[in-house]
Amino acid sequence: MITPKLILPVLLVGLLINVSCTEDEEVPEVRVKRVKEAIYASMNEWYFWNDFIPSSVNVDRYSSYEDLLRGLVYNELDRWSYITTPSEFNRAFTGQQAGHGFGIGIGTDDNLYISFVYDASPAGKDGWQRGWEVIEVNGRPISAYRSGNGYNLQLGPNTSDVQNTFVLRLPDGSETTRTIGKAEYQTNSVLHKEIVKLENKQVGYWVYNSFRASPGVTPTKSMEVEEALQFFEDGQIEELIIDLRYNGGGSVDVAEQIMNALIPGIHDGKLMYTNALNNDKSNFNETYEFKKTGNLELERLIFITSRGSASASELIINCLEPYIETVIIGEDTFGKPVGSFPLSRYNNTLSANDIELVPITFAIANANGKAEYFDGFPVDFPVGDDISKNWGDQKDPRLQAALSYIQFGSVGSQARLSYKDHGWAMIDEFSGLLKEFPSY
Repeated sequence: MITPKLILPVLLVGLLINVSCTEDEEVPEVRVKRVKEAIYASMNEWYFWNDFIPSSVNVDRYSSYEDLLRGLVYNELDRWSYITTPSEFNRAFTGQQAGHGFGIGIGTDDNLYISFVYDASPAGKDGWQRGWEVIEVNGRPISAYRSGNGYNLQLGPNTSDVQNTFVLRLPDGSETTRTIGKAEYQTNSVLHKEIVKLENKQVGYWVYNSFRASPGVTPTKSMEVEEALQFFEDGQIEELIIDLRYNGGGSVDVAEQIMNALIPGIHDGKLMYTNALNNDKSNFNETYEFKKTGNLELERLIFITSRGSASASELIINCLEPYIETVIIGEDTFGKPVGSFPLSRYNNTLSANDIELVPITFAIANANGKAEYFDGFPVDFPVGDDISKNWGDQKDPRLQAALSYIQFGSVGSQARLSYKDHGWAMIDEFSGLLKEFPSY
């Protein structure tokens, strides 16, 4: 999900909805109704598709805040609006997460594998790696967790009292049984980075998993991103492969940070994107220009994507495409050309009741006016995801195809034949805030 700047400063002046705090708010039924009315009012004011909201709604008909929101959203296109708390929202966008700390995916052999692991998570501390096959969970074979085209591992809530036991097959064929708990941890967005020497070229390979800002850093940016960009700059790379295959989105501030480093210097100051709110708020529409940083000067970018690549991942492809050659390898992206910002700051009732409303509030168009890609970005070369291969293994079909394209201008027939459309990605098992940063 795209969340611009995490704040729109120009909107703060005089826009708070003043709802008086009266004694009757201490009565739970009255307080709940006030919150529901605040959700309805905020949606009418800020929701991108507010033209589709009924002119009057009996909020008492809805059993919960989430139920009300589902009744208000434009279901034809909106798969993302959600309700959380301000603290959970802020924690997520600065990489503070809870759980086991791993992802899963279906490999080219139709088996289930660990797709990524966060270093500081319980799974990371236990030494888990991408490429380990999941055989059993809590004494049941993995086939018992099949759900439609994908899997639901039923691992319970993300609280510290939850433990789960896994049987995993390692790349050498041996099996290991691991019991791990859930805990809070700081994620790492950069899962892997290296420089591959390809004949006489220095090729950067960057696995980037979520657009999260570093906690306590002003202005908002990611220090991990800064370190990765410096690494590639020091390595004097001539090509860059950006692997976004499981990146569900995040902060536009961080997306801009990356784009400003990757844009060729000749395009400094040119239009990056236009941000459009609903018709009632069109006076707040803004444009953003590139502000070139660093010394990277690349002639093209190669993106590795999947159905799990969404929102801010698609944003950087869309915004850079008018100015630099882009090649997409892997699988079509998710399709989310719209974004959100949190609304509790504009409504005292939501704020006072610890409710964060995060509906779709804007659309983004690139310099060519491209803003409609609800079906995702199509790949130039469909290539399978062999999750049994760890990051940087050049036998990974998608990395191999990217390197082949750099070297020969094509990806090869074997890479194309590896592609399978499973009709499912891990992102499909999540909703709300977790859909933006999916992990178990």
